[in-house]
Order: sequence, then structure tokens, then C-alpha cells
Amino acid sequence: MHTHSHTHSHIGDLTTQTTKRLTLSLILTAAFVIIEVTAGIFGNSLALLTDAAHNFTDVIALGLSWYALRIALKPAHAGKTFGYHRVGILVALVNSTTLILIAFGIFFEAYHRFITPPEVDSALLIGVGTVAFIINLVTALMVKEGSEHDLNMRSAFLHLMGDVVSTLGAVIAGIIIAFTNWNWLDPFVSVLIGAFILYNAWGILRQTIHILLESTPENINMDSMVTDLCNVNGVLGVHDLHVWSISENLRMLSAHVVINNISIGEGVTIQHNINELLAHHYNIQHATLQMECEDCDKGLLYCEIREHQHV
Repeated sequence: MHTHSHTHSHIGDLTTQTTKRLTLSLILTAAFVIIEVTAGIFGNSLALLTDAAHNFTDVIALGLSWYALRIALKPAHAGKTFGYHRVGILVALVNSTTLILIAFGIFFEAYHRFITPPEVDSALLIGVGTVAFIINLVTALMVKEGSEHDLNMRSAFLHLMGDVVSTLGAVIAGIIIAFTNWNWLDPFVSVLIGAFILYNAWGILRQTIHILLESTPENINMDSMVTDLCNVNGVLGVHDLHVWSISENLRMLSAHVVINNISIGEGVTIQHNINELLAHHYNIQHATLQMECEDCDKGLLYCEIREHQHV
């Protein structure tokens, strides 16, 4: 026995709106990458080249996020019984991993520039950095909506916010260099940017791994859940309990529920009450419940699943 609800029409409308914002953000970012690379080379600025490299990964990240949003709407079928909801998690994994690699690349290049700081064209750094800051901020705000509850969108938003911070840092470094000729500030700002990117990327990476390992959602207390389930009228016990996530907001539960030897109608009422509890208190819309009589083998609360090798 199971229950789940679908709101494909509403989700489809939201996806269409989000896709349009992503497309516009992608076009703006791609166009500016070319400008910023040219300016970084002529201005001999690592901060600008760093931001251009990050902007280029944003183009990839936004493209992947767009693709994930589209493909996640494809219906489940015999080959993909859970549908394509995990695509967004895989994209978040790719995005966060590339961010970490970029951060270490920034550290490597900054190290060499600390040893021999090159001359930096501060005027070019300030001018291009200011334009980059405005464009990055606009694109980040366009992607922000929906990123609070979607790991895929949040990974794309993190890419863009990394650019906002990095361009702001580049502008500040350019202003100080203009007055002090401290060229070492350029790689110093790049290191700060890299640290910011690394810190936030690790948070996304940790969450994606948590979901891919089918771990219990972090904000669910299993002891409290077991207590709440057992407090449902008619429930005598719960075992073989599993709670996991397909994506950040799509949670699943399966459990064996022990009840008295009652009619099917009474069992359906208990099932309905359990589903209401799970939906309202734990945001679990898809629960598979197996009803068992009191004399059945109760098993373990969390059953042990072992691999069986066939010869």
C-alpha cells in the first residue's frame, strides 16, 4: 500500500519560468567571458582571468542545470521507475566538483604570482571588474529564485555568487593598486575568492553525496518519527523502516506497520492517518507501507540489507 501525489502542471510552469531565467543568464555570462578573458590578458590581471575562468564554468553549470530541469520532467518508465529526478543531483555533484578544482587552480596560480607579482593595469581591472560585478549580480538574482530548495539550482547559484564576490574583490584590489601600486593584492584577492568558492562548494558536494548514499534527510529525527508513527491510533509497532531522498525535496519512506487483525477498511484508515502525518510533519509525499498483524515477525527497526551473490 502506498500513496503519493503529483503536481506536474504546477511543476511544469515553474520549470518553464526557471528555464527562461537560466537561458538569459547563460547568454549574458557567455558573452562576458570573451570580454573578460581579453581584458585579463591585456591587463595582466589574475583576478580578472580567475573570474573569467569561473564565468566559463558558469556557462557549463547553467547549461547542465537547464538540462537537468528539463529532463527531470520526463515520466517514469520501465527502465527508470523513479523517473529522472536524480539528474539534478548529478549536476550538482559535477558543479560542486568543478568549483573545488577551480579553487585549487586559483591557489596554484596565485602562489606563483606571490613570488613574482606582475604589473597590473589597475584602470582596466576596475573598469572591467565593475561591469562584471553588475552582470554577475543580475544573473545571480535571476537564478536565486528556487535555489533555496533545489540542490541543482543552488549549485548554479553558487557558481554565480562566486563570480559576484570575485569581481567585487577584483574592483577593490584595482582601486587599492591604483593608489599604492601593491600588485601583490591581485593574487591575494584571488586566494580569498578561492577560499570562498572552496568553502561553499564543499557544502554542496557534501549534500549531494549524502543524497546519493540514500542517507536519512538531515532534518529528520528518526527517533521522533518512530514515536510519532507509533502514536497513530491503531499502530502497534514499526519495523524495517527506510527513509531516503531521490532529490533534495523528493523524500521516500518504506516501512512495515504492525496492527491488530482488523478489517481492510480499518487498515486503510490507519494508512491514511500515517500518510497525513508523514506529509505534514516530515514532507514525505511518497510512502510505501506494508501492514502486518501483531503475530507477524516484527524484525528489526532498521533492517539489514545484504548483497547475495549468485553462482
